[in-house]
Amino acid sequence: MKAREVRDLTPDEQAQKLAEMEKELFNLRIQQTAGQLEKPDRVRVVRREIARIKTIMNQAKAAR
Repeated sequence: MKAREVRDLTPDEQAQKLAEMEKELFNLRIQQTAGQLEKPDRVRVVRREIARIKTIMNQAKAAR
């Protein structure tokens, strides 16, 4: 998801997307610990998406 797509979401949708990404990251970490992770690069992608969403949410908060 690109930054422009995140900015187009409402604040509630952004919060929901953030929760989804954090849940996915949790599940990936569990798989990684169990040695069942098929795509190790997905962890990095999800972490960056979380950071992107949080950054945009903080920018919107600061602009108010």
